[in-house]
Amino acid sequence: MKYSFKNDYAEGAHPKVLEALLQTNKDQQSGYGLDDYSLAAKAIIKQKINNPKSTVDFVSGGTQANLIAISSFLRPHESVVAAATGHIFTNESGAIESTGHKVHAVETENGKIRPEDIQTVIEGHQNKPHQVKQKLVYISNSTEVGTIYLKDELRNLYDYCQRNNLYLFVDGARLGHALTAETNNLTLEDFGKYTDAFYLGGTKNGALIGEAIVINNENLQEDFGFHLKQKGALLAKGRLLGIQFQELLKDDLYFDLAKHANQQAMKIKKAFREISHDFLTETFTNQIFPMLSHSQIEQLSQNFDFYVWKKLDQDQAAIRIITSWATEDYVVEQFINEIKNLK
Repeated sequence: MKYSFKNDYAEGAHPKVLEALLQTNKDQQSGYGLDDYSLAAKAIIKQKINNPKSTVDFVSGGTQANLIAISSFLRPHESVVAAATGHIFTNESGAIESTGHKVHAVETENGKIRPEDIQTVIEGHQNKPHQVKQKLVYISNSTEVGTIYLKDELRNLYDYCQRNNLYLFVDGARLGHALTAETNNLTLEDFGKYTDAFYLGGTKNGALIGEAIVINNENLQEDFGFHLKQKGALLAKGRLLGIQFQELLKDDLYFDLAKHANQQAMKIKKAFREISHDFLTETFTNQIFPMLSHSQIEQLSQNFDFYVWKKLDQDQAAIRIITSWATEDYVVEQFINEIKNLK
């Protein structure tokens, strides 16, 4: 059976998460996120972002988090600006637009949006009320092409949004990987300060399922629970999500797992570099995008699975390699040996 580098959720969950779920299995608790574990996990997150006024809600997955947050924040005539590589534009089956909110896609070289990109969209939509009104900026950290935002970039985006009456929402499905990247200078506290809302992803970093939606803007908090319930995200057994986040965050296991995934990816990146291969983007997270010939891709795919991400020309394509919290050293070593033998 081939080893898969296709995603970072191919494995189940970290053993400590499973152990915590088993140990608390017969403990009776309130439902719908009012259990002791969820309340404790929410308190940990608010403490880590140093924003006691924030609210925290747990949902099962990333598409659900994006859908509920964005659709609840916007009025019917308002729209979203996102990178063309953004998950809500490319990989969620039109979930956001199915709620009536247009997504404006901005072409970027590295998956990151700049204030001037947003300004261009706004300037192209001044025929009011005949065109939709831009209201929310969606970014991912790390991005869908593995890059990360630095502190100045996030702060500049937030300042721009504040000046232009826009919300800044961050998809944090891989926020742990971004925060533990060797080039990162952001902290979790910065996301409590320089965003209107963001979510902290568990599914791709050691949890069975689960994302934590954090709303910092108090004007967006009211009635959010109604949106969770209406869209089927308010779980009766909400404890299942709370227990996982409590276990992942109480001793910073969450960040240890993300750092491990990044380190494994960097070993593979180094191996490609050593045989003079370039990359689609320069990344320091758990996603890398080496550019290979079609014959080299075929050679690597004999024993390993991965996505062919982008066709570059008749001879080359970029592949996507993703490592996870569970990627073991011996697998990385086997893959590196295959890389060294590429023809």
